[in-house]
Amino acid sequence: MSLSDDEITKLFKIRRTMLQMLLHRGYSVAEAEIKMSKQQFVEKFGENMKRENLVIHSVRPSDSSDQIYVFFPEELKVSTSQIRTYITRMKSENVSRAILVVQQVVTPYAKRCIEEVSRRFRMEVFEDAEVVVNITEHVLVPRHEVLTDELKKKLLAEYSVEETKLPRILVSDPVAKYYGLRHGQIVKIYRESETAGEYITYRYAV
Repeated sequence: MSLSDDEITKLFKIRRTMLQMLLHRGYSVAEAEIKMSKQQFVEKFGENMKRENLVIHSVRPSDSSDQIYVFFPEELKVSTSQIRTYITRMKSENVSRAILVVQQVVTPYAKRCIEEVSRRFRMEVFEDAEVVVNITEHVLVPRHEVLTDELKKKLLAEYSVEETKLPRILVSDPVAKYYGLRHGQIVKIYRESETAGEYITYRYAV
């Protein structure tokens, strides 16, 4: 059974956002994948495409051991057995990070399953509605850059400031979530100014 044009458009936009997200996080993404047209998307996955076939696998160029999967569960409500299937696949391929793009809110049981393996595997969850549009492309969202540990130390030393004294950003903030910010990380934010042209602020993730 073929999907409706609206459903295909939605999946096309969601997958493109996820590719852009990986690129913004420093993972390798082919330019052709991001620039793929809707027609090319349909030609690649078919009009009766399945969500599970939209899976993305990417590697960080600077560290080939840092790999990530983006899974698109077919189930309307993701079960613990499905999560365990993903974990088994990640374990066999030595991949420690994954993002689930789900259709509905993950059940408490599924959340608990993700938490139980969180020491070894980091699994983030986004709902379709959160990524059908790339929020970082909104005119009101400034450019963000997550600092490496090295740049973070350099910044704190340069300004002789404790990280906890910096303005804060919640890891649950939509933009912070997009960039995969974790507790303790610092993000550099580039804001436009009518007088200064551009000014930079920093936020500490909590």
